[in-house]
Amino acid sequence: MTDLSCKSFKEIALSDPETKAEYNRLAPMWELRKKMIALRIEKGLTQEQIAEKMGTKKSNISRLEANGDSFPTYKTLEKYAAALDCRIRIEFEHI
Repeated sequence: MTDLSCKSFKEIALSDPETKAEYNRLAPMWELRKKMIALRIEKGLTQEQIAEKMGTKKSNISRLEANGDSFPTYKTLEKYAAALDCRIRIEFEHI
């Protein structure tokens, strides 16, 4: 599938109001997951290394970074951040 066909598919899918609403609802979580992965890679750590630091299994980190259907708890996010020597900052913005 080319980038163009993916873009066209997205445009078609988002023309449906229900699909667009769900996409918008999940967008912040996907953004968070992209940030988590980018930070992990920036730190030069593997999922396995993060899992070890968090006291969990690699498969849990894989799901945490990839599963858009579930939302991690704040405690899990804190552990992930600590494994990266980071802290969490939450902001509110006007919509």
